[in-house]
Amino acid sequence: MIVQKSIEDKLQGGLDPSYCEVLNESHMHSVPANSETHFKVIVVSESFGGQSRVARHQLINGILADEIAGPVHALSIQAHTMEEWQKRAGAVLESPDCMGANKTH
Repeated sequence: MIVQKSIEDKLQGGLDPSYCEVLNESHMHSVPANSETHFKVIVVSESFGGQSRVARHQLINGILADEIAGPVHALSIQAHTMEEWQKRAGAVLESPDCMGANKTH
């Protein structure tokens, strides 16, 4: 949980979120057990006010540049303002199944 903790700490420090959840979804992919390579982050922060979805993702990618350059293979981002989060009633989009894990040739 070293990578997951690093992601959580950096998002907390960089965005002062109202809500932040970091999910390790590596187990859903074709990777060794206990891997920390595939993550989903759900972040609610007023820092996102007036920003496009792309700008929000760029901000998060910048905060997590070291992790993305290193151990993180995939990062799913759901970034909302509090107003958007409340309109969604806290609903989180489900991640799709890994296409590579069950492929047959």
